[in-house]
Parts: sequence; structure tokens; C-alpha cells
Amino acid sequence: MEPEPMEPSDALQWNPYEQIDHLFTYHPPHGDQIERYLKLREAAKAFAHCIVDCTPSCADQSAAIRKVREAVMTANAGIACYEVKE
Repeated sequence: MEPEPMEPSDALQWNPYEQIDHLFTYHPPHGDQIERYLKLREAAKAFAHCIVDCTPSCADQSAAIRKVREAVMTANAGIACYEVKE
């Protein structure tokens, strides 16, 4: 069953089951979302390269790159899950 579309501003009001349904539903891209996903990935890739160039190969370097990756995924989720299709 497809969850009802909800306004992003109402996200804090959703009950946990509504949030789970919304978060684990595929949200196909619309509008300029694909271009913004690419822009975020390119910026993150440049930053990850900078991290490799400026830091020694160590666990902290790996953690920094992992967090950049997590930041991109979280930003993408924000775009996918909380923008109302126009």
C-alpha cells in the first residue's frame, strides 16, 4: 500500500509508522533533483580527494571519507523524501 503524500513541514508530526512508511518508500526523482544529486556527489568527490591529498592514510582518513559519503546520502534523502512534487 502506497503511503499518503505528506508535506515536509509536517514530518515532525508524523507517527513513527508513517515516518517508516515514508522513509522506506521509493521516491522517484522529479524536476531538477537528478542534477542536484549529481552536484552534491561531485562536490563530495572533490572534498574526498582533498581529504586523501591532505591527510595520511589511516583510520581517521577512512572515517572522514565515510562521513562525507554519509553526508551525501543524508542530503540526497532530504531531497528525495521531503520535497513536494510540483
